[in-house]
Amino acid sequence: MEFNLVTIGFTIVNFIILMLILKHFFFDKVNKVIDDRNNEVALTIKKADAQNEEARLLKVESEKNLEDSKLQGKTIVENYKVKAEKVSEEITAEAKTEAQNILERAKRETQREKEKAEDEIKNQVVELAVLISSKALENSINEAEHRKLIEDFVSKVGI
Repeated sequence: MEFNLVTIGFTIVNFIILMLILKHFFFDKVNKVIDDRNNEVALTIKKADAQNEEARLLKVESEKNLEDSKLQGKTIVENYKVKAEKVSEEITAEAKTEAQNILERAKRETQREKEKAEDEIKNQVVELAVLISSKALENSINEAEHRKLIEDFVSKVGI
């Protein structure tokens, strides 16, 4: 194959003219499209970074809220536990007071019953003494009969 310098020269000149025409009509537009695309990609990356940062902040805030909620839950549980213990102590104190009152009423009732029984025994003793005296006065008794009356009296009284 032969090389013709004129053809090579025209080819180079044509190539340079073609490059100048392409540069004049298309190079700025292509560069603009490439720059726009680069700007769009950079903006998308910037938005993604901002969203990642926002998500990280929301995560931190959520974790803080969760910790606060756990702390509040523990505080509420502890407060109710203290209240429950206080109520339990109050109920126990009321029960002890009520038991003490019942015991005191029972003691008073027992004392009244005892006094009533003593009064009845005294009345029976008086009646028996009167009965014995009347029998003694009705009959003249000797010492043996007198002993027998006393033994009867003692057995009836239960002393």
